[in-house]
Amino acid sequence: MNSKELIARRVALEFQNGDVVNLGIGIPTMVANYLPEGVTITLHAENGFLGMGPAPAEGSEDWDIVNAGGQPSTILPGGASIDSATSFAIIRGGHLKATVLGALQVDEEGNLANWMIPGKMVSGMGGAMDLVVGARQVIIAMEHTAKGQPKILKKCTLPLTAVKEVDLIVTEMGVFDYRDGLTLIEIGPDVTLEDIKNATQAHFEVSPNLKPMLS
Repeated sequence: MNSKELIARRVALEFQNGDVVNLGIGIPTMVANYLPEGVTITLHAENGFLGMGPAPAEGSEDWDIVNAGGQPSTILPGGASIDSATSFAIIRGGHLKATVLGALQVDEEGNLANWMIPGKMVSGMGGAMDLVVGARQVIIAMEHTAKGQPKILKKCTLPLTAVKEVDLIVTEMGVFDYRDGLTLIEIGPDVTLEDIKNATQAHFEVSPNLKPMLS
């Protein structure tokens, strides 16, 4: 199992029947492929879909049904395509149980930077700023480092998407939450606590109930 699949599988365990969940671009879109049997949730895509399903089989793609990353997706019975105003009314109205987003940086205060790198062309921030303040839970799904450099920092250095809105971080090295400050609650496979400390700039506590990462 590669690191992205491990992250997506772990995030998929966060949800319960009836949850309405937004999946962002990148690793978050993979979560739809790993929902546990018996768990039925409604997946929202900010580009205007409610009730999305997993990726289609190769050769059966419908390019009128795409996720927020522009990748072909499926829509389940009872699902709908909706206009942008309705899609963002769902977000801003507090109807999302959670949003799952990638990140460039997250810091020990729960600040998030995920929409631009100064000097590089970007298409825009999309719905990220709305999502992180509108959803009841903000889950960051990302690889732990980028080109060997930590992504969980003492303080974000890139332009912020949101301030103190992150609730959970899932990487291939572990799971962190913010209930009592940044705290490591699960440790990834074949990873030591020393490995995590060396790959993390931020200060974090270790839960006394630290357990192996679920998947």
